Amino acid sequence: MATMKDIARLAGVSTSTVSHVINKSRYVSEEISQRVNQAAKDLNYRPSALARSLKINRTQTIGMLVTTSTNPFFGEVVKGVERSCYQQGYNLILCNTEGDNQRMRESINTLLQKRVDGLILMCSSLEGERIDVFEQYPDIPVVVMDWGPMLFTSDKIQDNSLRGGYLAAKYLIDSGHTDIGCITGPLVRNQAQMRYEGYKRALNEAGLGFKSDWIIEADFECEGGYEAFNRMADKGPLPSAIFVCNDMMAMGVINAANERGIAIPDQLSIIGYDDIHIAKFMSPSLTTIHQPKYRLGKAAVEAVLKKLAGDSDQAQVVQLEPTLVERATVKSLLG
Repeated sequence: MATMKDIARLAGVSTSTVSHVINKSRYVSEEISQRVNQAAKDLNYRPSALARSLKINRTQTIGMLVTTSTNPFFGEVVKGVERSCYQQGYNLILCNTEGDNQRMRESINTLLQKRVDGLILMCSSLEGERIDVFEQYPDIPVVVMDWGPMLFTSDKIQDNSLRGGYLAAKYLIDSGHTDIGCITGPLVRNQAQMRYEGYKRALNEAGLGFKSDWIIEADFECEGGYEAFNRMADKGPLPSAIFVCNDMMAMGVINAANERGIAIPDQLSIIGYDDIHIAKFMSPSLTTIHQPKYRLGKAAVEAVLKKLAGDSDQAQVVQLEPTLVERATVKSLLG
């Protein structure tokens, strides 16, 4: 493998000059730069990423932890992170915690030992956890995506779930529905609780009552939505509309409704949350709340790089706003 000394010998310059040309660390005349670059090309020289990272104390690598889920929401956010890393000249190391607290901690340790420049964490098991190892790496920025209160210092990138839940329920109300149910995510999780709070705020604002049989807690997965709808249906008459707090559960609800011969939206209106890519290809296509997944990922990378550049030494919260996407699963009862 060729070295800088080999290039210097072939180009007839000093090793330090070769270093300045390759690392662009000092001005070198055009004529000498061309000789050095041609010599490097002739020798098939490849700079050592390890050597460079040791020299500048950066690995140009960001680590990311995610929780396994069948929900493509996570994959769409990771896509935003990976593409943003690529555009900024960074590599991404992705670790999957599979929802296991011990595996999460071991993965964090592994990434820190690999000297990543920053960490992006998207794990529900982080909520309320104290991660002592972060205190040993105070210079490594940590960004947490879309979870509740943390017991360690970090930037947060989050969707305004309270606003999103409100938008969903208000759209159903504005479409003439007064009997509105809600299938929530696990209410120990911040986003699930906030979406539910938004639903309640819209109903309270409209002076509508709540029926406990129409509020079912589930798990953010297809199976959870399927089972939650069946539990609701087994309790008695159904509402005219249901706010299902993510698209995956909404898919399960629609499947369960179809099995019972309930037509969507003629007999039951459904609105979801997330606007995952497949939502518009469902039959009927799903009315939902769009969560800016790509921008969530991009914002997380930008927050890490901002910290690395020393532009901010305070923990920041970046909140992205959801929007309504009207499709075909909500029937208007007006006029």
